[in-house]
Amino acid sequence: MTKRVLVVGSGTRFLSGISYYTWHLASALGTRFDVAVVLMRRLLPRRLYPGRSRVGADITPLRYDAIGPCFDGVDWFWLPSIVGALRFVRRHRPEIVVFEWWTVTVGHSYLALAAAARRRGASIVIEFHEVVDTGEARIPFVSRYAAFVVRRLLRSADGVVVHSEFDRELVGETYGTGSLPVVVAPHGPYSHHTPSQVQREAPAADWNILFFGTIRPYKGLEHLVEAYDALRADVAERCWLTVVGETWEGWDLPIDLLARSPRRARTTLVNRYVTDDELAGWLAGADIVVLPYLRSSASGPLHIAMHEGLPVVVTSVGGLVEAGEGYDGATYVPPGDPAAIGAAIAAIVDRGDRTTRYADPQSWDRTVDRYAELIDAMASGAGSTA
Repeated sequence: MTKRVLVVGSGTRFLSGISYYTWHLASALGTRFDVAVVLMRRLLPRRLYPGRSRVGADITPLRYDAIGPCFDGVDWFWLPSIVGALRFVRRHRPEIVVFEWWTVTVGHSYLALAAAARRRGASIVIEFHEVVDTGEARIPFVSRYAAFVVRRLLRSADGVVVHSEFDRELVGETYGTGSLPVVVAPHGPYSHHTPSQVQREAPAADWNILFFGTIRPYKGLEHLVEAYDALRADVAERCWLTVVGETWEGWDLPIDLLARSPRRARTTLVNRYVTDDELAGWLAGADIVVLPYLRSSASGPLHIAMHEGLPVVVTSVGGLVEAGEGYDGATYVPPGDPAAIGAAIAAIVDRGDRTTRYADPQSWDRTVDRYAELIDAMASGAGSTA
């Protein structure tokens, strides 16, 4: 008999990378399990959200109700939304409940839903995307509150999912997973981007270097700008830099550097959260993707770039080397090193082939396989798995 699985994660009202991951995971699990979804809708007061100007905007065509039964969703202030969510859990009667952990703002709701599911005999799985969000960690007492919530969740959990061995160690050191079975399940490909038209301001003959995603302190965009400014002249005259992203946490340094760049005339800046169709167009017009992160457990932009088969220059931090394992288009550089970033870009440009595309080694089937292994391990009482 097919197991009933409930995925609890991010909806699209406060759209971010975790929204896309929740959709893709639920869709993939739906190929083998009877899947329902509970979404977190309003994560926090809108005025406190970095992307407050676009909250609720119609940015993505992805719809969770196409996957299966869906409750959209739970608001941070609970009433009346939590009542509806608890009724949904009772009606669906899940055997497995998967909680996507990425932000402390959902902590109180997760505790309530986990307690309700446990009372009805469900097994609990915690999937970690962050130990604690970098922006939240700078707020006094947030890390302490996150530790309180996560440890409470882990006490009621039957299994844990992480995206890399790096994360397995980090989660274990930070919160402790004890004898719980833990599986490493890499992201599958982010395959929902289909452009209606190519977006590209770079001349047709130039190498278009693309950075995309939120612009935050840990993303390291300033180092890419510095690398671009310092490219040797014969490479620079063949390159164009395109930045597509929304500034968070007031991190304006990269934007200021772009404005003062001696190569400003050969750059494009789209400083907002673009729609799925727009991003697909910018990807279709790109020749190289650069992700100069200073830290990262995982990266949606990396998986998007790999699905497109593009050459990627990415820093060797966190779980990113593991995420790109087997991807022939990846070049790894040290974090915070503009010279290394520039050298990697120059090496790709010097090869002179803008048409080569690379096969993405990741798949959602493998992710679902790891979930199936975890469910078997929970049923048998086994500990950590590979």
